[in-house]
Amino acid sequence: MDTIAALLTIQDVASKLKITPQYARKLIKEDKLAATRIGSQWVIRPEDLEGYIRRFHVLIEPDDHERRSYALPDIVALSFFSGAMGLDLGMKYGGIPALLACENNKYCRMTIARNEPDIALIGDINDYTAADILRMAKIPRGRHVDVIFGGPPCQAFSTAGARRALDDARGNVFLKYIDLVQEIRPTYVVIENVRGLLSAPYPYGDLKEPVKGGALCIILERLRQAGYAVSFELYNAANFGAPQIRERVVIIGKLGTQTVPYLTPTHDEAGRNGLLPWRTLADAVGDLQSQKLHFSQFPEKRLVFYRMLTEGQYWKDLPPDAQVAAMGAKLKLGGGKTGFYRRLRFDRPSPTLVTDPTMPATDLCHPTEDRPLSVEEYRRIQGFPDSWEICGPLQEQYRQIGNAVPIKLGEAIAKTICADIAHKPLPQIPGIVYSRYKNTSDITWQQMMNGALEKARTAQDMQLSLF
Repeated sequence: MDTIAALLTIQDVASKLKITPQYARKLIKEDKLAATRIGSQWVIRPEDLEGYIRRFHVLIEPDDHERRSYALPDIVALSFFSGAMGLDLGMKYGGIPALLACENNKYCRMTIARNEPDIALIGDINDYTAADILRMAKIPRGRHVDVIFGGPPCQAFSTAGARRALDDARGNVFLKYIDLVQEIRPTYVVIENVRGLLSAPYPYGDLKEPVKGGALCIILERLRQAGYAVSFELYNAANFGAPQIRERVVIIGKLGTQTVPYLTPTHDEAGRNGLLPWRTLADAVGDLQSQKLHFSQFPEKRLVFYRMLTEGQYWKDLPPDAQVAAMGAKLKLGGGKTGFYRRLRFDRPSPTLVTDPTMPATDLCHPTEDRPLSVEEYRRIQGFPDSWEICGPLQEQYRQIGNAVPIKLGEAIAKTICADIAHKPLPQIPGIVYSRYKNTSDITWQQMMNGALEKARTAQDMQLSLF
């Protein structure tokens, strides 16, 4: 016989499952959660709640928690904006495991807790001071932090977004990240971001109007004022062994006056300079085709056009009448350099993974099957091990994997820092081209930016002289 004290109320269940009381009542109404009515309220036996969790494979968002161990590795590192831990895994494989992860998205937090339960986990970066973070990571007083790394939310800087930069709430957490760096003062700080960071507009210095690149000027200025020598470049992940053409800005700051060398590629599109050739989609996912895969479905109005394409073809290969029909169905065709309605090629790396294959902008159709890539294929392309469990509904899994940093790029960052710590920098390859774009390094970008700032100041002075 159950005692009244042992029974759970609707509020108890909602608290344990981290759902609303209204949703808990909905579970009872749908007969998913067994409950008994006593007077005016429902009560639930603890074993019935456990049965519901097991039967429906319920995932519960973990609470913030301290690191479980007091042991410290040789290199002490902290991770922020950790996501599904793509950058974290790469850094770990390269010799720099994180003692703490900071992530606010509930599904990413589930992924972190499921795969790395022993590290510290915190949520909103704005809710924690530097002292709080060191305490949660169990870093003893007097022990210096070697590395802080993370990819602050990129939407505020994305070339596809509204480009509100530092005025966006997500842009402001970028500055909170730098504030923490200034307080904790690790030897190295790593910032990963989208290419749009190089040109994100923002007023800088004495300029009253936004200037392209102004946001990065402010970020670099803050880092240098904090005592960091900064180097950066736009890197194509394919050059480091990822089977994906994905370009990301990597900024590395080091306390003092000496900058960290650029990353050393391991692969080249054509295998030049003694490097390995790029890895292909077939290299990454070829052995998955006979396994059970999980993927979303394209709507029929899109599939009719995919079926007209063969491997490697895209919307311009559609018959003219089909292109007209697609536009008549209000399906956009142009889409950057790749275009929509593209079938991938097994013999090439994948283009940049989109975060949601059901979005109208997706162009990633399987080379030979009429479907998007599966989450298992996404995971392989990003470099996650098959054992790495991505939590949440299917679309949330796609988003987590698509937003992640390719593991191989993170590994290259860690190896570069480890080599610098050991005073044995990795070899540089003369004349190497890191990406498809120009003026993307700390040297060439700054030269270009100096000219742009001077031009903007001249234009502002001329405008002021008219009044």
